[in-house]
Amino acid sequence: MNNGTLSLIIPCYNEEGTIADCIQRVIALMETRNPAGGGVYGTLSLEIIVVDDASTDSSARIIENLAARHPVIQLLKHEKNRGKGAAIKTGLLHASGDFVGIQDADAEYDPKDYLAMLEPLAAGKADVVYGSRYLKPDTRRVLYFWYTWMNKTLTAFSNMFTNLDITDMETCYKLFRREIIQKIAPELKEERFGFEPEVTAKVAAARCRVYEYAISYNPRSYEEGKKIGWKDGVHALYCIFHYSAATAPLPMQILLYLFIGGVSMLVNITSFYALSRLGVPLSAAIGSAFGIAALCNYLLCIQILFRHKARWNTAGEILLYLLSVTVMGCIDYGVTSVLIHFAWNSLWAKFWAAVVGFAGNFLLRRFLIFPEKRSRNPR
Repeated sequence: MNNGTLSLIIPCYNEEGTIADCIQRVIALMETRNPAGGGVYGTLSLEIIVVDDASTDSSARIIENLAARHPVIQLLKHEKNRGKGAAIKTGLLHASGDFVGIQDADAEYDPKDYLAMLEPLAAGKADVVYGSRYLKPDTRRVLYFWYTWMNKTLTAFSNMFTNLDITDMETCYKLFRREIIQKIAPELKEERFGFEPEVTAKVAAARCRVYEYAISYNPRSYEEGKKIGWKDGVHALYCIFHYSAATAPLPMQILLYLFIGGVSMLVNITSFYALSRLGVPLSAAIGSAFGIAALCNYLLCIQILFRHKARWNTAGEILLYLLSVTVMGCIDYGVTSVLIHFAWNSLWAKFWAAVVGFAGNFLLRRFLIFPEKRSRNPR
């Protein structure tokens, strides 16, 4: 396609009331001059990729009729409903324009904002541009306090882990250089609204140059068809931890490991106490409690903080983990036994052994078992 072509991905699921107007407003961009008076683009070239996510209404038929009249429209279909994130990924992998953006199938966002968002990309200043709904005060429709609060809270958590200073991580309007997003897209796993924190984490890990632009926003109510809910907010928080923690600044990793280590330490102490009460011999109780806690620690690390096979293959990672467990197990047993030998209460002895284990486990996991490969900007 020609230089200066914008590919817009439109995920669609049961939007028969808005999809036609949405596509028509996107098509109108071809006749809209750049706000700078022509600038880099003059008349904009477009590629519109609509991904129908197994709609059960007449959305697909409406899109097919529009595609028959407008060659710039390409319709892709999912046989089964998979979610917004999955639809976006399908579109991203098929995009062929120089720049690739995302457009919701409703009337909440104004496609004209993409003209200004293109400027830092075309000037070579940015790799990714986020359209922010919160950058500047403006006349706006007032709707749900908790929805806005959730967005801003998730953005704040995302920023803490990605070390980006953006104002609207959950925005639909994200614009990428094609070569950037098509290196990221095959790795995307989230099929619903977890796409937003996941792609933000991967953009940050790739060290992309990120810009923001203030956009207009006309939110619709749930009665008007809004689909995102509080469960998606909870899952987004999980996605922030899951996809951002492994490359988060060290202070944030230590805070997360305080939680993981604290839970593991509690499991260690509780298991030791329970086994002792059951009459299990001291050495067996110490070793068994440590093994249970080590398994808990590993599972929490994989789910929250570190990535499986971050640098080593599976066999190498397991070998290093077993070595780490052996070393820390010996230390745990030694500290507990020595303190008990000096007449410490067994629970207090186990507590301080677990504290020593907390520090040692973090260092070994962070720098030996799950060390991250240095990320490179995919440009």
